Amino acid sequence: MRTWQVQDVMTTEVAAVREGTAYREIVDVLTGRHVTAVPVVDGARRVLGVVSEADLLHKVELLGRPHERRILPSRHDREARAKAGATLAVDLMTAPPVCVAPDATITEAARIMDRCQVKRLPVTDDLGRLVGIVTRGDLIRVHLRPDADIRRDVVGDVLHRALGVADDAVDVTVHGGVVTLTGQLDRWSSVHLALRLTARVSGVVEVVDALGYAIDDAPLGALRFAATPAGIA
Repeated sequence: MRTWQVQDVMTTEVAAVREGTAYREIVDVLTGRHVTAVPVVDGARRVLGVVSEADLLHKVELLGRPHERRILPSRHDREARAKAGATLAVDLMTAPPVCVAPDATITEAARIMDRCQVKRLPVTDDLGRLVGIVTRGDLIRVHLRPDADIRRDVVGDVLHRALGVADDAVDVTVHGGVVTLTGQLDRWSSVHLALRLTARVSGVVEVVDALGYAIDDAPLGALRFAATPAGIA
């Protein structure tokens, strides 16, 4: 069963700037390409950092009060003032960059974004060279997969290939990404595996368990639950 990866949803035509790109040129790139951030790369396209609208706004934020001082400025204040006075990408960028590999799963990329509190990730190869960029919107796009495509993967990859289930044993319906499995399997462990694997199919929002089983081989203390891609055990 193939899980969607970053390379399936990333943008490959990426706007990027060099270390010496001037503030005004960066603004021109952001507005001209309708993006909110650009990677900063060296001559070999290795990603050094990212300049976002937030980095550029420090100059606007502190405009008109350049001599204002705090008695004990915080680290954020110091960084904001440094970027407010910066004119080149190398001084404006946030570094080191938070990047992701093209073969990382959609789930892995989402976890990185959440953990690092970023809205986009430069996608880099094994040498750290820029090959694409993926945004939160790109990751969410996986849930726009047609229900028919999701059903095909559940039936073919999960029930047939992974579990060897006969066609008439389980009925699969999909509506708005919600998959309902109805039928009878031989064991509790088969039901549990069917739920787990179905939840991992790209585009699945939730799995509704309407499966029965003949033999209860569940380990002591095992939970019975409805499966979701984010929370299945």
